[in-house]
Amino acid sequence: MAVLNEEQTMLRDAAKSWVQEKSPVTAFRKMRDSGVELGYDANAWNEMAEMGWAGVIIPEEYGGSDFGYLSMGLILEEMGRTLTASPLLASGLAAASALVLGGSDAQKSEWLPKIAGGEVVGALAIDEGAHHAPEKVALKAEKSGSGYKLSGSKSFVLEGMAAGLLIVSARTSGKPGDTDGITLFLVAGDAKGVSRKRLHLADSRGAANITFDGVEVGADAVLGEVDKGYALLEKTLDRARAGLCAEMLGSAVQAFEVTLDYLKVRVQFGQVIGSFQALQHRAAKMFTDLELARSAVEAALQAIDADTPDVPELVSLAKAKMGDVFHLVSNEMVQMHGGIGMTDAHDAGFYMKRARAAEAAFGNQAYHRDRYARIQGY
Repeated sequence: MAVLNEEQTMLRDAAKSWVQEKSPVTAFRKMRDSGVELGYDANAWNEMAEMGWAGVIIPEEYGGSDFGYLSMGLILEEMGRTLTASPLLASGLAAASALVLGGSDAQKSEWLPKIAGGEVVGALAIDEGAHHAPEKVALKAEKSGSGYKLSGSKSFVLEGMAAGLLIVSARTSGKPGDTDGITLFLVAGDAKGVSRKRLHLADSRGAANITFDGVEVGADAVLGEVDKGYALLEKTLDRARAGLCAEMLGSAVQAFEVTLDYLKVRVQFGQVIGSFQALQHRAAKMFTDLELARSAVEAALQAIDADTPDVPELVSLAKAKMGDVFHLVSNEMVQMHGGIGMTDAHDAGFYMKRARAAEAAFGNQAYHRDRYARIQGY
């Protein structure tokens, strides 16, 4: 476990207290049953913003606290425990990272204070197919006067229904699959020509398919350099992946602890099922895998804070490992709870559904194993 400083310890404890009191799994169930279009409780999100969570990685000059990515990971881990749905990952981490890393002073001044205050939700509009492939950009950005015209579509945009700012990857040259020729653009969510279709995901989170029909943007909408946006995109995605890993870690740990408690009280054949050696072995497997996953996730977050050159491989290692572990633990939660674990009345299904959606987001295990191998030279 990472060694935390005093500020990080206070932040983690505050997050733990808030999610347990204000956002237990029952709150997620209520949000799910309400069918709210955004996929999260707007009042809860406002409270998070008031506590400063949306500005944790944003520099102080733009309204944030600049506590770093490990600190953000601590919050996301606690939120993962209770499956709290919010735009914190998509907006306060992913979109904010893109602006911090590649934004001009004017772009940072315009958008970062709004993101830090929760006034605007930012979202990455990157993928265009069924699987994560950030280099396969076909959405066109053609020169139009002094600016550009965007035409195409993006799929599975996390928090796409709530986004007031879209960070869009577009092709200004080359063909889909080329890493050169990709440019990132800042597009207002209410821009003319932007239309959205809500997606109903298994984990009940907010997502949308977004179409850009001749959307006009100025030259000042370019984030970073024209044709050279892929490097910035990869850095941004690695930060989003690491944050998602932290959330997945919290969910997996909670699923394990709930299951372990059940093994200690459920009686079959006259004895608690936790006394059966076969189940003890399975629980031990989950525990050791969770400890390994925690090490990988915290190493990735610390590497981002230190800006070390091995960030990409550490992030892919963490995402691949965390995907496997959350998959295993969510399965075992259902299996070890028996019949009740199969019902919607129990929370086990929520953790399994979240595991499947989180695995796929920003690249599944296969994607990141392949990426890790390529980085290692295989």
